[in-house]
Amino acid sequence: MSSSKHVVILGGGPCGLYAARVLSRAGVAVTVLEKGSRPGGLATSHLRGENWYDMGCHMLHEFDKEIYEDIMDIMGDESIPVELSAKIRWAGSFYRYPLQFQDMIKGIPFFKLVFYTLGLFYAQIRKTLVPWTPKNAEEALRQLYGAPLYRFFFKDFTHRYWGIHPRELSATFITTKMPRLSAVDVIKKALGKFGIKDKGAVKAVDSALHEETLHYSRTGAEAMPRCIAGAIEESGGRIVVDADVTRVEIHEGRVTRVHYSKDGHELSLECDECISTIPLPWLVQKADPVPPQEVLEASRQLRFKPIAIYGLLVKKEKCIDALYIYYRDRVFHRVGEPKNAGLIVKPEGHTTLIVETTCEIGDFKWQGSDEAKERIYADLELEGICKKVDVVEVNLMHCETGYPVFALGFEPHLEKVMKWVKGIENLQSNGRQGGFKYPNMHSAMRMGATCAMTVLKRLNE
Repeated sequence: MSSSKHVVILGGGPCGLYAARVLSRAGVAVTVLEKGSRPGGLATSHLRGENWYDMGCHMLHEFDKEIYEDIMDIMGDESIPVELSAKIRWAGSFYRYPLQFQDMIKGIPFFKLVFYTLGLFYAQIRKTLVPWTPKNAEEALRQLYGAPLYRFFFKDFTHRYWGIHPRELSATFITTKMPRLSAVDVIKKALGKFGIKDKGAVKAVDSALHEETLHYSRTGAEAMPRCIAGAIEESGGRIVVDADVTRVEIHEGRVTRVHYSKDGHELSLECDECISTIPLPWLVQKADPVPPQEVLEASRQLRFKPIAIYGLLVKKEKCIDALYIYYRDRVFHRVGEPKNAGLIVKPEGHTTLIVETTCEIGDFKWQGSDEAKERIYADLELEGICKKVDVVEVNLMHCETGYPVFALGFEPHLEKVMKWVKGIENLQSNGRQGGFKYPNMHSAMRMGATCAMTVLKRLNE
């Protein structure tokens, strides 16, 4: 298909890039505006010195066959297969992640284990026989796992990670972010044999497979978005980096022009269709004319959890025995070692660590203060990962909109904003930030493909 129509995509993360991939391959003129200096959004890397540092642990799964095969074709030899090796530090030992119940019980004294198991069994019986709808994440966790396990395992970690008590988080958070314990499935099957079916209102996310192949690159996460961007440009599309969207012009219910700043200049593009993957509140606040006050107010209620990522160059061959490890009681919540997935690290005899933390804008972790670094060094040494003297350099990377916060009562605000978006006939908003969701990379790309197919359908009408 060839088209004189022009599609503008706001944001060049996995969702926006793959939407552009589908459109450009179909012969549609498309421009991607990416605020960062590289395509990829959170799913990229940054070059510091001689090494690439990922913005977290980002590897491609094979679950979506169509997208997987397309990405493998685009990346060619740059893609390398990696066997999944994720762990969680729990009760003084390391276990597979997502944490399975049979692993979890190894860290619990026998009599406590009996108590927690009975609580789990009671929770399943109760929600099966007397269904009830949790009012918040605390009640949802109690419903899924029982009060004893909630207090023992989930309560403090959830509070520390988000900076919000579970009772102030929506139950929707559990249905989109919390992996399911295998013991819950075992109990459900046992109850099913007696004709008792689960009628609970809350269902946790299906856990990732313990044995699967992921896909990475010798230069880290940057390779995949770079290769997709190259394929888009080969098909006639444009990728504009360092482009900060400043205004989205709307006339008679349609986006007509998108304004952006680049290198100190104010520029704009005419727009026949628009796909937005930038944070949903930003889209609302950049709209011209200004949306109704109730929509503006609703957008302000949609919050994101900022992240600060410390990329460390360490004078050791290897630091951890996994691709990444989760921690429940450290200043960081996850540490990854990309070299274990094939990343090339210079100089020889060194490795890099990706140390992930949640934070608030302006706090000591966001600023990369001496206090933050010292706490990271101390916790890394306590975990036997490395010592302060081993750290050659520290590279700090930020994202102010790292994770959507499913705060209690966020749903009507999100619904109000999305209703406004749908009222603009040539506008779609999707992806992690644009849809206020929690997709992994292949799911985000599928969202982009879906948006692109909607555009193609409209252009063909």
